Amino acid sequence: MAQADTRLRVRKEDDVVHVEFVDRNILDEANIQRIGEEILALIETESEPRLVISFSNVDHLSSAALGTLITIHNKMKAKSGSLRLANIDPQIYEVFVITKLNKLFEIHDTSENAIASLK
Repeated sequence: MAQADTRLRVRKEDDVVHVEFVDRNILDEANIQRIGEEILALIETESEPRLVISFSNVDHLSSAALGTLITIHNKMKAKSGSLRLANIDPQIYEVFVITKLNKLFEIHDTSENAIASLK
């Protein structure tokens, strides 16, 4: 996968993989699929993945993106991994509350807090 083609910024801090989205709007089905594939590939490389997904750049999120997050959550659980979400815009967080996904995911105000919760 060409680095220029990625929809994510990925860095590893100790044994925690930190993912940020490049796009402000995660609405396009093809991009959502690519993002899901990239994150699932990251999970596959770890035996017990520890992942923080930051939404700091994201203004809009589609329901398909939420479905992809659930798939990622299930894959993490299957690999005994730990997943944290961080920096979610208040309007987007409302969608998590309405769909009760705030109960499924562990959500933190900042990436730093999310990373600290994994240590």
